[in-house]
Amino acid sequence: MAGSVTLYAFLNPPLTWTMVGAAQRDPLVDREWVPLTRIAPVMRRSVVAAEDANFCGHWGFDMTEIRKVVASGSSRGASTLTQQTAKNAYLWQTRSWGRKAVETALTPMIEGLWSKSRILEVYLNIAEFGPGIFGIKAAAREYFATTPDRLTRVQAARLAAILPAPRTRSPHAASARSRAIADGAATIGRDGRADCFQRDMTP
Repeated sequence: MAGSVTLYAFLNPPLTWTMVGAAQRDPLVDREWVPLTRIAPVMRRSVVAAEDANFCGHWGFDMTEIRKVVASGSSRGASTLTQQTAKNAYLWQTRSWGRKAVETALTPMIEGLWSKSRILEVYLNIAEFGPGIFGIKAAAREYFATTPDRLTRVQAARLAAILPAPRTRSPHAASARSRAIADGAATIGRDGRADCFQRDMTP
């Protein structure tokens, strides 16, 4: 297991179990890997604001969010981007205790062997953005006829807003969630919570 995590620190995952499963329902659109430096900074910030605002400050598990969920008795998850990357890169999507146990084991390995920038890069390149649409390059092309480096603030927020339910949500209309994500992306850019993946990159 550690060997495969080390491998993906340098090599890009070619195909995932999630993609294999999705291909049984919908044809997969052409996808191409995009380095993080060729993804608009606002897209990077938007996905972090939407999915894991404390991404730069945790080691794979956001204990603050986990405690909040436990205290509230909520059924919502507190999954971090690192956990989602572990699931998307190595595992399957159906929920089970077995899958969760493997995800829990993979998460600290990824945090220990990959940089935060690498985690975000892998996530954005293998995330599902719609039926058969995997990766930010395919999503930018299919939805907005553009490239990842040219995504606007509004486009980035709308793409990030569909990630929890990419098969049922559309990025073509504004929503309260997309507006909140746009505001959140600006906030983490100002307060330093984006530093771990923005530093030394074009702002």
